[in-house]
Amino acid sequence: MNFKISKRLFLNGLQVVSRAVSSISPLPSLSGIKIDITKDKMILTGSNSDISIQKELKNDDDLKLVVDEEGSMLIDSRYLVDIVKKIDSDTINIERIDGQLYKIYGNDAEYKINGMSTHDYPMIDFNEPSNKFYIDAYTLLKVINQTTFATSDKENKPVLCGVNFKCDGDTVECIATDSYRLARKYFKIDESLKFNVTIPRKSLNEIAHSIEKDEKVKVAIGNNKCQFYVDNTLIQSRLIDGAYPETSRLIPTEFKHELVVDSREILNAIDRASLMRNDGVYFVKLVGNEDSVTISSKADDIGSYSGSINIESWTGQPLSITFSGRYILEAIRTLEASTIKISFSGDMRPFVITSLDDNSVLQLVLPVRTYN
Repeated sequence: MNFKISKRLFLNGLQVVSRAVSSISPLPSLSGIKIDITKDKMILTGSNSDISIQKELKNDDDLKLVVDEEGSMLIDSRYLVDIVKKIDSDTINIERIDGQLYKIYGNDAEYKINGMSTHDYPMIDFNEPSNKFYIDAYTLLKVINQTTFATSDKENKPVLCGVNFKCDGDTVECIATDSYRLARKYFKIDESLKFNVTIPRKSLNEIAHSIEKDEKVKVAIGNNKCQFYVDNTLIQSRLIDGAYPETSRLIPTEFKHELVVDSREILNAIDRASLMRNDGVYFVKLVGNEDSVTISSKADDIGSYSGSINIESWTGQPLSITFSGRYILEAIRTLEASTIKISFSGDMRPFVITSLDDNSVLQLVLPVRTYN
């Protein structure tokens, strides 16, 4: 194997696939990045068995790929990325010296590094599943941002550590919950499909990091894996086993009280209340009627806060309700709305936060019992 390539594009590709590589793996080969070279392209692969990323670099004037000898190589991700990063040259040269020993050089810098046998790298099935649709990249990014924050980080309930994507027709419903809050987002597709899968939060966040411009993203969903084609990058993720809980019954359909308020107004008030926290946890009390809404919080060993906010409208009888301040902040921020509506069913019933401008997204939070 002997080739040279643009440092900038090579390093970018290495950094993309290295995000799927784990430094701790039962398979030593999975600590490496696999490189396959032909005369006209390079394919980079990184994987930790849960998520795999494959990036294709096609030869053009920018890539400056010159291949004297085709082949494959496997080098530890940490060393390979750092070596390419540290070489001060516009182009990087790589040669196989002997067996698995490689020389990587540019200008006056030269490294020699031991690689691994490519035969030890696991066979990854990148075949495309039959269920597929296209979605705008920024729409997908919004779906991820408006749902993943509500997933659970407790591994004892694995299915809640992902977002459930369900479709029976041309509408995809995305649900995330950690049992204390819930996020729901709908989006339309051009095809009529049927699937019900749960995608790990970590995989979706990796997809979000890979979106750099608004373009069409192809999504393919199978029985045990899903694929996202972003530009020339393929991100493949395993699916989480197990049935996702039925959450539709958790969402109230009738409300006794409704608050319409500027999102910045209530965000600032809850942020002020956040100073009264213990070990990072703080609860906020909202007392509202048609004349005023007050936000308050207290911590026995610190102090208390109370302040009123300007509202656009209040519908219904007076209400007093307490909730997690962090949950509300995260829910409102993901809506990206200037004005929001908070709909209450009662002081100990789940309440719903929605945007007046976008009915495709809904946030639900459970109240808590605390001080009077």
